[in-house]
Amino acid sequence: MTPPLPPHLFDSHLHTPLCNHAAGHPREYAQAALDLGLGGVCFTDHIPMPEWFDAPWRMKRGQLGEYVQMVQDTRREFEGRLSVRLGLEADFHPGTEAYVREVLDEYPWDYVIGSVHYLGAWGFDNPEFKDEYRRRDLAALYRDYYALVEAAARSELFDSIGHLDLPKKFGDLDPDGMAALHALDVIALHHLSLDFNTAGWRKPVAEAYPAPDLVRAAAARGITFVLGSDAHAPGEVGWRFAEAVKGIHDVGGAVVTYAGRERVSAS
Repeated sequence: MTPPLPPHLFDSHLHTPLCNHAAGHPREYAQAALDLGLGGVCFTDHIPMPEWFDAPWRMKRGQLGEYVQMVQDTRREFEGRLSVRLGLEADFHPGTEAYVREVLDEYPWDYVIGSVHYLGAWGFDNPEFKDEYRRRDLAALYRDYYALVEAAARSELFDSIGHLDLPKKFGDLDPDGMAALHALDVIALHHLSLDFNTAGWRKPVAEAYPAPDLVRAAAARGITFVLGSDAHAPGEVGWRFAEAVKGIHDVGGAVVTYAGRERVSAS
């Protein structure tokens, strides 16, 4: 039997149709969270980026106000029943930091996830391009990836790092692990949290992000965790959260949320 969800949990990684690869109005995600007994949600759709960057998979800059309005309308609709917060999943890609900072300055965000989705021009988590893994040296790939994660942590743009070990998505596991541990040292030094992303359990790797050994290593460094389903449909909200909370607590980790870019205890 699935254990009940602890009270006051948030799902803090949710998308909307504006990213062009999700379905369902934010109110449907909010209702799904309410039905599960969650305390709240934070929408974190993909940030607008320069037109040359990944344009088919995110809202355009001119749609940012529409996104904010949708979330604010949902907040009013669920007032008194569910807390609804406003966030973004922002990309870290060298050279775009100034653009990202401009977007983050436009609205009073509650929470900003920093994610690395690209190694150079390669969108390594896109199923259309997964064949590229067989051409790569995995050890070098992970070193390059975690170097970008470290740069994201140092950028002072984000509150957390998204899906820490994302390159494992299709089953291509890190053969070393040392670069990941060094990245955790940098994340801890800059007081960021980690997105505990349960979407990994829905992917070919069949393992949440981060992996259990990285959850343990992060907890040992005092890094906190923000629960996120990475839902792209209402039925994915709160995905395996009871299991996620148990895994975090079993290694002495803490679950938090964010409001007004400030950390709030949730466990």
